[in-house]
Amino acid sequence: MPYDSDESFLDLAVPRVRAALDEGRRVLVVTCAPKLGLLADALGGDAGLIDSRVSTAWYGHPYRTLAAYHEYTRGRRTLVIGEPIWKGRSEREISEMIRCESVVNAALGPAASVMLCLYDRRKVPPTVLDYNAVNHPVLLGADGEAASTRFVPPHELVLDHDRAPLPEPGPGAVTIRFTARELRRLRQSVGDYARAAGMDRNLITSLVISVSEIAANSIEHGAGFGTITMWVSDGELVCEIADPGGALDDPLPGYIPPEPESPRGYGLWISRQLCDVVELRAEGGVLRVRLHLSMGS
Repeated sequence: MPYDSDESFLDLAVPRVRAALDEGRRVLVVTCAPKLGLLADALGGDAGLIDSRVSTAWYGHPYRTLAAYHEYTRGRRTLVIGEPIWKGRSEREISEMIRCESVVNAALGPAASVMLCLYDRRKVPPTVLDYNAVNHPVLLGADGEAASTRFVPPHELVLDHDRAPLPEPGPGAVTIRFTARELRRLRQSVGDYARAAGMDRNLITSLVISVSEIAANSIEHGAGFGTITMWVSDGELVCEIADPGGALDDPLPGYIPPEPESPRGYGLWISRQLCDVVELRAEGGVLRVRLHLSMGS
């Protein structure tokens, strides 16, 4: 739902919120604090019937956002109106959010939910607007709702950098070989490296858990062994797990939360939740999973 004024925001949002409440849907609206205030004033007494969240908090991390949407809509009839924050994000962060907006079609596919995505034409970067018709199966324009002729299913979406070769490890990179018998030592080595590099101690656990999950996947489902290479670059600790017997058989690896009873699928999902960015490449029979995590303050 693109809009270009506070008035048009209310014209779009208010009738849809009221209709959803009449249908007995639970309603979540995520946008900036001033617009939440405008919406509350317009709804009057009904404002107390909706759940409101501020975009800066809700959209802080794309895949935690995805998990939060999944949890909110699970088992409920809902209306979700969301407006991500784009200002101040790096090119990489914008790319990850664009992908998240695509993946939500698959992640919430089974849900009895209507999701409306807001875009303030005065603030949203042109690059993001270009992807609106690609990521959304239905567009809302001056003539009402229409199917997008440019919609691309999430598992077919390819962003500019997706197939580019990963850069070589940075200076001073350390490589460790691992097997099933060495997982405990591997976790210790990763933690020691992160501490020596100066990573915030509150983030080290997230890194160790992520590396351990991916390495365990390599042992159970891949070659049974692999290597881990670690280095520091631009305020991040980067850790690459290379599995010579790995393969990408999931079109959306780690993007869709596994079902609670599923014995598989947690490794990449957990890593995407804990790390800033997770990159995957399958080349020459080797699966490479590269984890990026900020060093912290």
